[in-house]
Amino acid sequence: MKHVLDIHYSESDFILACINKESWALKKIYEDYYPSMYPVCLRYANCDADALDILHDGFIKIYKNLDKYQVNTSLGAWIKRIMVNTSIDYYRRESRRRTSHLDGVLGVSNNDPDVLSKINSEELLECLQELTPAYRSVFNLYIVEGYSHKEIASLLGISESTSRSNLVKARTKLREYLFKKVRYIKEEYSLYKRKK
Repeated sequence: MKHVLDIHYSESDFILACINKESWALKKIYEDYYPSMYPVCLRYANCDADALDILHDGFIKIYKNLDKYQVNTSLGAWIKRIMVNTSIDYYRRESRRRTSHLDGVLGVSNNDPDVLSKINSEELLECLQELTPAYRSVFNLYIVEGYSHKEIASLLGISESTSRSNLVKARTKLREYLFKKVRYIKEEYSLYKRKK
């Protein structure tokens, strides 16, 4: 999504207006980037309410740190990085609340067909939200954001082997959720056909 500034303002003037907390400028950033950043936050969150909390925390960080933005670089990429980092902070807070240890099984595999390539984004998002925060965060950082396991380990405070294990487990769980979803849809369709 391309974001366009009013012709009367250069990017540096716009950023300066944001730094000076001019309400029109802060509102413009929020309105322009909310639609594209909400899905980023939702990928890491347990539910819509958590995604909104992450999003709003992210915008607060953006507003506080606009003086660190380098003009003539990608504002959208800078904002997305803050949203991803805010999501990682959310994961860390959530993982401290849990008491279970996740270093468990390595080498989990599944030979079922790749269901993930055959679903739409809404179905995948629903299934992602079923995952534990640990699995969901590693999946997002590795598959969606393109981080390496070494980078993920550093960001989340886990070992590289735990990152790899959590990715395998996330994929396995996603397949299970998707197969259940497909089975449910088939049953509903079958009931519908019988009623006709």
